[in-house]
Amino acid sequence: MLKRDHLLRVLDEALQTHRFKDYCPNGLQVEGREQVRRLVTGVTACQALVDAAIVEEADAILVHHGYFWKNEDQRVRGMKKQRLQSLLRHDINLFAYHLPLDAHPQMGNNAQLARRLGLHVEGGLEPDNPLSIGNVGRLDEPMSAEDFAAHVEAVLGRQALHIGDSQDEIETLAWCTGAAQGFIEQAQALGVDAYLSGEISEPTTHFARETGIHYFACGHHATERYGVQAVGEWLANEYGVEHIFIDIDNPV
Repeated sequence: MLKRDHLLRVLDEALQTHRFKDYCPNGLQVEGREQVRRLVTGVTACQALVDAAIVEEADAILVHHGYFWKNEDQRVRGMKKQRLQSLLRHDINLFAYHLPLDAHPQMGNNAQLARRLGLHVEGGLEPDNPLSIGNVGRLDEPMSAEDFAAHVEAVLGRQALHIGDSQDEIETLAWCTGAAQGFIEQAQALGVDAYLSGEISEPTTHFARETGIHYFACGHHATERYGVQAVGEWLANEYGVEHIFIDIDNPV
């Protein structure tokens, strides 16, 4: 069991929150009870996750996608009111870490995705940025784009949308989880064979076709399930917090 404020300090220090300029507040977003014995982790603090955490009698929830995003309506109405009311009524803490969780070199979304897909990290997607969110690296052995897409599906449990010739050989890759399709231009400039992210936009298809870089859209949710799990497991091992990961399915 950890005190809430001590848990906050542990997480902020481990994820180096102060180094990031983000689109939302990182850390403790909704204050709940003082003692944290049971921690639920999930990708997004949606109502379904909050409800599941209530059933599990969680003291805290840790997510990648929390609340209070820049440029959103600040009024507490409708969906926002319901979510906050559920947390406050049950005295549950909500911790959220966005870019710090993407970037952590061991527990981050990109590091954990690489580990699962067998990608060897050789550097950052933004070479001159020490806080680069994405990574660049390579596979152990080259494989066809078709085989790599099948490998991704087997690991993530989701079919990847692939742009490119299925028989081309893939060896070097860049990747950035979530809605990072815009980094495809940076990846192409680095000369890698393929770029992998979560989502795809209309211009992404044309850019991949016209420049020759392969693109794999593997799902925003599917690529960002692993950072919160790694942090939860670390807290369980180091501090004895009971950890439960709850995966609320999302096809995007």
